[in-house]
Amino acid sequence: MLNLGVLASGRGSNFQSIIDETEAKRLNAGIVLLITDNPSAYAIERAKKHNIEYLVMAPNEFASRDDFYRKIAEEMKKRNVGLVVLAGFMRIVGKPLIDAFPNRIMNIHPALLPSFPGLHGQRQAIEYGAKISGCTVHFVDEGMDTGPIIIQAAVPVLQDDTEETLSERILIFEHKIYPEAIRLFSEGKIKVEGRKVTIQGYTPFNTHLVNPAIRE
Repeated sequence: MLNLGVLASGRGSNFQSIIDETEAKRLNAGIVLLITDNPSAYAIERAKKHNIEYLVMAPNEFASRDDFYRKIAEEMKKRNVGLVVLAGFMRIVGKPLIDAFPNRIMNIHPALLPSFPGLHGQRQAIEYGAKISGCTVHFVDEGMDTGPIIIQAAVPVLQDDTEETLSERILIFEHKIYPEAIRLFSEGKIKVEGRKVTIQGYTPFNTHLVNPAIRE
């Protein structure tokens, strides 16, 4: 079974979707640790409810940013974590953690990368006039949402969309493709060569592009 370590800063809805999939035995994986940089993160309540160990680690408690990420890597390795999963972790991951888990750190972003990286990808898509948005699961490197792309799901941008309504529709697909990417990783089906990710026997994720009026 694949041991998962999760990093989160906020409510942790993607954290919950992964919990649900592991508890339903649809993933051959288990979450062994949550680390948060925010003592008020609702993700902590989710961890408590599901008896998942958690640690609160504030960067200002460390002498340097590298020391912060070095400690995270140390705690993950103590628990034999095989994949680090970012679930709304609001920081760019530091080199010590990336070096400790090369191509073993995943993130999900609410846009079709490489378009609209960084904060508020949904708002960026609307303001730019994009007709298609969506979400992307990618491996993490030292840039901002620049790592190799694993899976994407496309979601139409409707004419009356606000940032909130588009976010809600994209979130539905986030909760589908993130566990799927973890499943593929756990089954050894993912191969990374440079920027390109190939997936053994994988059919691209089905989305609602056939009928843009469908909201769920």
